[in-house]
Amino acid sequence: MTTTRQRTAGGRVAWFAIAGVAIFIVVAIVLATRFGSDPTLTASPLVGRPAPEEPIRLADGSGAVSVADLRGDIVVVNFWASWCLPCREEHAALVQGANDYAAFDTTFVAVNYQDDPDRAAAFLAELGSSPETIYAVDEGSATAFAWGVLGLPETFFIDRDGVVVGKVSGPLTYGLLSATIEQIILGEAVGEITTGDVENR
Repeated sequence: MTTTRQRTAGGRVAWFAIAGVAIFIVVAIVLATRFGSDPTLTASPLVGRPAPEEPIRLADGSGAVSVADLRGDIVVVNFWASWCLPCREEHAALVQGANDYAAFDTTFVAVNYQDDPDRAAAFLAELGSSPETIYAVDEGSATAFAWGVLGLPETFFIDRDGVVVGKVSGPLTYGLLSATIEQIILGEAVGEITTGDVENR
């Protein structure tokens, strides 16, 4: 014969089990909708901090650029090289993004890293470049060190106040690039996303 106490205890166990399943489902839905199924979220010490402001030499030799010069714009800093296969994969998305979002005060800075100048120039001649992009060269890898670059490609997103609000490790798609910029325009958090492996020379 089942007592009232046994029925109450059984009801509590069932309630806790249902609550546990519900919490799991909610967390899973939040993670799936926020981050998607492919990219993975990882920690970055640079995200949430002011972007490095050391000058970077312009590729055409006409001077240098600093993120500090671009305060007030959303800035996309992409590290790339001609020897980097994923850089080739994402290049069209970066060119299109620079052109499409220039009207929204978004500036792209393409930093060529550990590359031969002639090969870098041939890469851009073959795949195209954007008049809305600032092309720069990382001399002595000092810029990559300041930004904590671990491999190529890596792309950093800086808000209008000069704070790094996002980073993508691995090749970008246009969909991910545009969604990230629009999140920043709306003042939403971005964080760090990994889309694939990065290459080292």
